[in-house]
Amino acid sequence: MAALGIAFEAQEISLQPRPSGGRPIDLVHLARQTGGDKALETEVLALFARQARQAVTQIGDMNKDARSELAHKIAGAAKGVGASDVARCASMLENEPGNSAAVAAFTKAVVEADTFIVGLMR
Repeated sequence: MAALGIAFEAQEISLQPRPSGGRPIDLVHLARQTGGDKALETEVLALFARQARQAVTQIGDMNKDARSELAHKIAGAAKGVGASDVARCASMLENEPGNSAAVAAFTKAVVEADTFIVGLMR
């Protein structure tokens, strides 16, 4: 999660069922990463959501190399907060930056995670 200026251990996120069920953010993973500090969880999620939304707005105008680099950064940040679908889609986009289906999947995953985060912060 260094892209957010926060040092988190980027653990691999399994595609197996998550402790938090089918939610876009694995709250159990996030709690482990933040030591259960709710204020830190909120701050980290807000930073991640802002970074991911910004990536979605920029990605269409980027060349393949820049798109791949940005997707790599978002994948790492997503793993740090437990956004496994965003991480998976970002990794796919990193490997296939010219694939429009990968762009669409990434965008959908970010929107779902962002909507979930907004709901948590209410």
